[in-house]
Amino acid sequence: MAVGSDGRGLRVVGKPVRKVDGLSKCAGVTLFADDIVLPRMLFCKLHRAPVPHARIVRVDISKAARMPGVMAVLTGKDLPIPFGILPVSQDEHALCLDKVRFVGDPVAAVAAVDEDTAFDAMNAIEVEYEPLDAMMSIEEAIRKPSPRIHEYGDEGNIHKKIALEFGDVERGFHDADQVFEDTFYYEGSTHLPMEQHAAVAAVDPDGKLTVWSSTQTPHYVHRALAKVLNMPPARIRVIACPNGGGFGGKSDPFNHEIVVAKLSLLIGRPVKVTLTREEVFYCHRGRHPVLMQIKTGVTRDGAIKAMHFKSYLDGGGYGSYGVASTYYTGALQTVTYPVENYKFDGLRCFTNKPPCGPKRGHGTPQPRFALEVHLDKIAERLGIDPAALRLGHLVPPQSLTANYLRVGSMGLAKCIDAVVEGSGWKQKFRHLPSGKGIGLACSSYICGAGLPIYWNNMPHTGVQLKLDRGGGVAVFCGEIDIGQGSDTVLAQVVAEVLGIDPYDIRIVFGDTDLTPVDLGSYSSRVTLMMGNAAIQAAERARELLATAVSEKLGIPAERVGFGGGQVFDVEGPERALSFADAVVAAEARFGTIGTVGSYTPPPSAARYKGSGVGPSPAYSYSAAVVELDVDPRTGWVRVDRVHLAHDVGRCINPVLVVGQVEGSVYMGLGEALMEEQVFRANRGGVHRQPSLLEYKSPTTMEMPDVVTYIIEDPDPNGPFGAKEVGQGPLLPIAPAVVNAVYDAVGVRIDEVPVTPEKILKALDSPAKRFGPKGVPEVRWPDPIRVPTPWEGGTGRAAADRRPAEARR
Repeated sequence: MAVGSDGRGLRVVGKPVRKVDGLSKCAGVTLFADDIVLPRMLFCKLHRAPVPHARIVRVDISKAARMPGVMAVLTGKDLPIPFGILPVSQDEHALCLDKVRFVGDPVAAVAAVDEDTAFDAMNAIEVEYEPLDAMMSIEEAIRKPSPRIHEYGDEGNIHKKIALEFGDVERGFHDADQVFEDTFYYEGSTHLPMEQHAAVAAVDPDGKLTVWSSTQTPHYVHRALAKVLNMPPARIRVIACPNGGGFGGKSDPFNHEIVVAKLSLLIGRPVKVTLTREEVFYCHRGRHPVLMQIKTGVTRDGAIKAMHFKSYLDGGGYGSYGVASTYYTGALQTVTYPVENYKFDGLRCFTNKPPCGPKRGHGTPQPRFALEVHLDKIAERLGIDPAALRLGHLVPPQSLTANYLRVGSMGLAKCIDAVVEGSGWKQKFRHLPSGKGIGLACSSYICGAGLPIYWNNMPHTGVQLKLDRGGGVAVFCGEIDIGQGSDTVLAQVVAEVLGIDPYDIRIVFGDTDLTPVDLGSYSSRVTLMMGNAAIQAAERARELLATAVSEKLGIPAERVGFGGGQVFDVEGPERALSFADAVVAAEARFGTIGTVGSYTPPPSAARYKGSGVGPSPAYSYSAAVVELDVDPRTGWVRVDRVHLAHDVGRCINPVLVVGQVEGSVYMGLGEALMEEQVFRANRGGVHRQPSLLEYKSPTTMEMPDVVTYIIEDPDPNGPFGAKEVGQGPLLPIAPAVVNAVYDAVGVRIDEVPVTPEKILKALDSPAKRFGPKGVPEVRWPDPIRVPTPWEGGTGRAAADRRPAEARR
């Protein structure tokens, strides 16, 4: 049991502690990857394809190789081994071997004495291409199975097809009082971190390679380097530098990381690469464009008898996390509102665009947008207030969903109540003057994936503590702080258990030579998984200290308390040792004090193909109300205020929680109103807006007031009861905006971003709607049919935990 998990007597957890790395970042002394300068360092540039789809006929590097200051030039034949983040999608090469698949695909690389020389040499490389037809949309990729972008996948240019059915959906539709059907589209967007990607590689005299990178996943970069370079993993060290923003965009192993490693091994000197902003747009790995169709059968009071959800993903040129993203578009519809029978058809296409992957929310903002707008339409048709409809049908805590996701604590009702009361929803909804609107939406998100990317029985994270005689505590963990404050969470958790100041703790992070494995900063996994491992390591250290102090003070070990930098007798606190003296006593008794902790999620309840995507140790919940103005003459939208409540389980640090909520609101508004990663199909597949001048994201002028409600509903699976806050609060923003636009001017915008042009077209249309008209015709495989828990699939215990509506 976690110390203090009952919420009593917490001294550090729950307090607004400033970030432990805050002063360094504010003072400008934090070293990011591009800040690293090593003696005799060379600079790398990548020659990228100017065409979206073509065979490589010839690569001529002779001019570049002869240029003064050029030390080496690489092509695909120098790095022939493929790589990728998922074991099922090892489809990338550090430099293209025989084909390019999007504008920006790297074909060659140079290393030179300075960036200008490397840039000139990069431009001196000559490549002859044989153009191939380019697939630039979901519909085109489905309609044209050749030429194939990849030779693997389910068929033609379809990367992955999924068909799952839980229960009897047709029977559910038959039993429903009304059936509703809608089609939605969610445009792709990119991460837009302040820091561009950068990496530095250096080889030491013993032939050991070190790579510094702005990565979220040093463990997986390490794995990719060992594979592609054909080197023993023990001779490779990856150091993850502090990230100037990641949001999922630095979760893949990237071409440039492998290229500089190869160049350094070849030349024997350090090599650095820093991508330009335009290159980052082409690296991408951001939000999938997704076309969705949803059909839902409900009772008169809004209970969901059956749901059939279809998603069509535009995956771009490579696999990335795409198979997982496809499953995610169907996984989490069931963890907010009970769905008695559920069917999911998912499809991901390869297209000749930059590959899509994980952006904040990883496959879940798109279906959440569709579901929450769809529910608003259902509520209106049924004559039920949208907030009341949701409150009347919530998945109960400690229950099992139709697709076998185990829900623990569930604070969504408190979230809805908070934003409804705080925003004055009941007084404003459908009562505001024309042009002013209010909209509501809810969401849920995972607290880390239940399975690792490479399935195994090992822990998902580890933490190691070293206590020294001066009272200092060093904490080693492979986690990466990408701006969310995970270093601070780690320090607070350890400080709480040991009763010391978090600023007396030194954090050593993200170094594959020095720290235990942590799978990375993605899927909102860090607080829960790292926090639990840290508690275990700290409790083991505390036990050693308590034993030594109890002997020194002559009291039972269970009477030893920790707090305020002291170790004391709880029945007589004046009898105490300083924390440093306690460490000395423990070291004299046991030897050097070092402990470890690790964390592995509980096993999933599911046993069907694809069940590895969706299970999580806990689920967070959010509710948002958006208030906005719409000018019917111009279609311009101005968001005035956002009320957002988030069920964080136990709040470790309220300042960090509010920061994550406000950041989620900012990113959600960008996706809802303006951000889109789009390409000119008729002009060679080039990016329409590959710069910060053209790619629109909110500024301080567009950012509204945000009222944050921290809802605490401790989950026993979280450290001190904590759940995630990094990604969940983003999900309800886009649908709440769209629902508010409808309240303001009476038009349904069934795709994002909601631009002024779309609003004006909807106002002029007879249907008062703008959005996709349908989905492509696809032959779906026979679904994998899985009985729901309440059909007897897992016995009486599971049936007793079914949602209340299903029991009626």
